[in-house]
Amino acid sequence: MPIIESIQVASVAVPLDKVTSFSTRTVSERHYCLVKVRDKDGNQGIGFCYVGSAGGDIAKIAVEQLLAPKLIGQNSHRSEGLWMDMYNESILQGRTGAVMRGISILDTALWDLNARSVGLPLHQYLGSVVDDRVPAYASGGYYLDGKTPAKLGKEMESYVKQGFKAVKMKVGRLSPVEEEARVRAARKAIGEDILLTLDANNAWRDLPTALEYVRRFEAYNPYWIEEPFSPDAIDLHAALARQTTINVATGEMEAGRWRFRELIDAGGAAILQSDAAVCGGITEWRRISAYADAKGVTVCPHWMHDLHAPLVAATPNARFVEFFLDDQVLNFRRLINKQLTFKNGDLILHKTPGLGFEFDEVAIKRYAGKDAWKKISK
Repeated sequence: MPIIESIQVASVAVPLDKVTSFSTRTVSERHYCLVKVRDKDGNQGIGFCYVGSAGGDIAKIAVEQLLAPKLIGQNSHRSEGLWMDMYNESILQGRTGAVMRGISILDTALWDLNARSVGLPLHQYLGSVVDDRVPAYASGGYYLDGKTPAKLGKEMESYVKQGFKAVKMKVGRLSPVEEEARVRAARKAIGEDILLTLDANNAWRDLPTALEYVRRFEAYNPYWIEEPFSPDAIDLHAALARQTTINVATGEMEAGRWRFRELIDAGGAAILQSDAAVCGGITEWRRISAYADAKGVTVCPHWMHDLHAPLVAATPNARFVEFFLDDQVLNFRRLINKQLTFKNGDLILHKTPGLGFEFDEVAIKRYAGKDAWKKISK
């Protein structure tokens, strides 16, 4: 029986080489919470999550003080029960936010541990739909000083030349006229056969403002408009979905199957972007995806392609993995020792057990110091 012997947790802040702007905020570094879960047979699984651009220690404290103690000495294959143990233990402090991200990190590590213990890649351990590759879209189109619509178009075109059949760009920071010019340039650069997706990052506060933008965008046939409003404004997402031809996509910051049920039932998302590192881990992500499947909703998970590629491979209603080609935005890539490769717009799945990679301990020491890891055991 695989008994959990110890858990290590670390908080790591990784600076961005270039300050990156979204529609409503600017980011200069990213904080990640990392865990390693080891059983008494010597098997180890890893988990991780992006926990913001400040305050990354909040998730680490949740893991260390609330969650990890519930797992020590437990059978790692009792994943459903362990999830409920962690959720119930943190119900006063959590249910969303950094504490649910802590649950997500540990739950991911348990699935990785269990897959490694039987020698299977994670997608096979989950029961894969496909076994070799999954479709990806190239994510980019961020705001940078001096980045004209023409330069944005060149960026989007570069992704298509590398084989991607779908691309994503940011919208919502500038005026409607300026944003239309950016979308027009992107569509002209990539052609009509490539899916163009737009990410507003919660840019708009009301329906009339959102409609002022999206009605301009409709002429360029985008596949989705992502996070048009605050994640709490489920009613506005549903209202916009009824009044535009563009699919509404959201869910990247949601947590728990109950909130996703509310979002789906309201008609607030044709594309569900549930993030397994945020919503409650692989265990909860699978529950959410199954409910979405029953409702005819497509899943295209947000962020962390290293985690989501095997999940998309094992989920019948999942379509795309979000993919970043370098470490300028998703700089988590600097913290692991093996990268997913891509070919003709698809991510090639790892064939080694579990997630298929390890943390780069040299990089973690560089960003968090030699005493980065805190160990929890009996």
